[in-house]
Amino acid sequence: MAAVWFTWIPRVESIRSNRFDILLWTRIGCNREFRRGSDVGEHRATLAAVAARAGVSPSTASLAFSGSGPVADATRERVLAAARDLGYAGPDPLARSLRRGRSGIVGAVIGERLLYAFRDPVAVALLDGIAEALSPSGTGLLLLSGDAQHGSPTTEQVSRMPVDVAVFATCGRDDDPLLDLFLRRGVPVVAVDGPDRPDVTVVDIDDYGGAAELARHVASLGHHRVAVAALPLRLDGRSGRVDDARRAIVGFADCRARLAATEDVFGPVPVAEAPSNVVEEGERAGRLLLAGPDRPTAIVAQSDLLAVGVIRAAEALGLRVPQDLTVVGYDGIDTPWLGERLLTTVVQPIAEKGRLTGRMVTELLAGQRPANVHLPVRLRVGTTSAPPPSR
Repeated sequence: MAAVWFTWIPRVESIRSNRFDILLWTRIGCNREFRRGSDVGEHRATLAAVAARAGVSPSTASLAFSGSGPVADATRERVLAAARDLGYAGPDPLARSLRRGRSGIVGAVIGERLLYAFRDPVAVALLDGIAEALSPSGTGLLLLSGDAQHGSPTTEQVSRMPVDVAVFATCGRDDDPLLDLFLRRGVPVVAVDGPDRPDVTVVDIDDYGGAAELARHVASLGHHRVAVAALPLRLDGRSGRVDDARRAIVGFADCRARLAATEDVFGPVPVAEAPSNVVEEGERAGRLLLAGPDRPTAIVAQSDLLAVGVIRAAEALGLRVPQDLTVVGYDGIDTPWLGERLLTTVVQPIAEKGRLTGRMVTELLAGQRPANVHLPVRLRVGTTSAPPPSR
């Protein structure tokens, strides 16, 4: 298996513009070696060949392309004509940037498969905000999947990637090996929602405070039998009910904080873990939590996508939301699946968080160390929460 760079202009509807390029690191089934740039075969023209054809030295040819040196107009035109004849497009911009000590690339680590980055509205809005802030600097994003089970680059491959700053864009795991790799290489790291470490710049939200306010809202309605549809506790594909051993190895700060806040209000509650933050997995978690005679009267989902899935599961069982079951979420994204209903949720400033992350990256590129940022969230009471049904 080899690897290849390619540039992709996003066409995802949720991304508001085409103002940035995203470099995807992927794997392809072929036997060619890794190359920079386009596939130009074994006989790519070189600067030396252009210089020889134009009758000048390689250094003069290089100055002719850069436009920064004392090269006569006639000489420059002769070099450019030779380049056109040989099909030479100019010096490799990546190699040139590496000679300057900068690649112009920011690595963005996505915790799950890369497809997740374009299915989750939170990830899309976050990446768009990062790109918006980076756009004036001409910096590109290199998306890296952190899911080793689905073809992500190995730590050895990542160690050879020329990145100026690394961003853990979708809540890095506390013990992520890529984090330690970047730090050992001296690559500055910005973490979105974690991990929170002294050597990492962090932008996060008040996960605990938002989840606690949400739980208090549910409790104020009179609910006592409450369950949680949880985000992945680790990226190992596991789903189902969460036992004490699983709780002890929660790898993500946001999931841990939201669960702790809920249980500080209600005490220990049943938890069903979703292996991925998608509607379908929320539906599976909802069916599991609603099975049996002593079902909960309220389910706290750790994301809006999971909450939509829980509502689907409830309605498939003949339950009405909110008359028979209260369902609440977290994030504040649009939920067109619910029609006219408005999900009760915690709204976080996703786009602002992305723009702040991009500005932090810009400061790190300038040799500064930005301060950590802790953003507030707010409760939005919608139409999916109500008092429990009378027995």
